[in-house]
Amino acid sequence: MATFFLMIAIAFVAGSIPTGYWVAKAVKGIDIREHGSKSTGATNVLRCVGKGPALFVFLFDIFKGYAPVAAAAYLDGGRQDWALFGVTYICAPLCALSALIGHSKSIFLGFQGGKSAATGLGTVIALSNSVGALLFATWLAVLAATKIVSVASIFAVWMLPIYFYVLGCPMPMVAYGVMALIYVTLRHKANIKRLMEGTEPKIGQKSKDKKAEEETVEKNADEKKSEMTKAGENPQPTKETKAR
Repeated sequence: MATFFLMIAIAFVAGSIPTGYWVAKAVKGIDIREHGSKSTGATNVLRCVGKGPALFVFLFDIFKGYAPVAAAAYLDGGRQDWALFGVTYICAPLCALSALIGHSKSIFLGFQGGKSAATGLGTVIALSNSVGALLFATWLAVLAATKIVSVASIFAVWMLPIYFYVLGCPMPMVAYGVMALIYVTLRHKANIKRLMEGTEPKIGQKSKDKKAEEETVEKNADEKKSEMTKAGENPQPTKETKAR
């Protein structure tokens, strides 16, 4: 059982890898938690850093969710000594939940992080390729229809336990689907609020925070330029001039 719990701990550390934070620091020298939606996920990296870095973050976040869960599923295989209360095939779903929480509560960022959508997708692919494919297809379809990442993520995760159940996956996976549904939805509560207010940005649009930030920078630049112009037109008399 020591290996059982070690796998869960490894999944949490893997999920905690702050890909978006490190990429934003490396590419633009910024703390992504102070810009846009303040999330370290790929969507905020897209808005604040760029398409290439965002794609890298998205793919790596999927991988960091996939790798530890796939390893746990391989090692488990329904082992009776890894059963909890007589339930088998439970290590991989627990590792999936651990990686999911790790992404949004990163030990490298003082328990801050992203919304866990991409990392969650990676965990699902590791648990069931078929469910993973269905989930990603659902996410893409909703994203294409709405152009809003948060809507696509929330809708997809609400379908997750249904997909696990319909495709006959073990009940621990269905239970994980329910827990992921609740957790990811709660992580998107700020997005849900903006959706209700009609202020949630679509792909390619800047968030209100980003617009306000740019407007402030432009305003400060204009004020500085104006001050410099006035100083040039009406130079202040120096001590030497006053003496004369």
